[in-house]
Amino acid sequence: MTTMPAPKGNQFWKARSKHGRNPIFAKPADLWKAAEQYFDWVEANPIKTTFYRGKVFENPVEIPRPMTESGLCIFLGISRETWNQYKNNDDFSDITTRACDIIFVHKFEGAAVELFNPSIIARDLGLTDKKEVTGPDGGPLAILSDVERGAKLAGLMALAEARKQKAEDNG
Repeated sequence: MTTMPAPKGNQFWKARSKHGRNPIFAKPADLWKAAEQYFDWVEANPIKTTFYRGKVFENPVEIPRPMTESGLCIFLGISRETWNQYKNNDDFSDITTRACDIIFVHKFEGAAVELFNPSIIARDLGLTDKKEVTGPDGGPLAILSDVERGAKLAGLMALAEARKQKAEDNG
């Protein structure tokens, strides 16, 4: 059986009523209901481990599972890119903002009472203190070699000795 190419100049594609597949969540309420199911699932499915806070347990202990946007996406069966498209869609932005706020508060409060590792959660939430150090006029820092550092130190010591001698001579 031979197939023939489409005739030149065809515009059959214009006859389509829509392009692409239907979104998984057609309405914001559908997305919210699915997000609530994720939140319930997280609470109902703690992590079971025999190692927690540096201790080894004979029987598994249950520790709370932190909520994450990635975990939400996996639960919903969508990619992060699709989640970001929902976040940028005016019809869904209230729902996605609320879901992200719930996830943030869950992790923040869990870290505050040390249910979750505070250092890991602080980094994840972008709460770390960042200090940028620069050289003169915002330029790069000058890194001195051991020889240069020794020469500067010798100069400072000589200056301090000269000031001390001057103070003794004037005193």
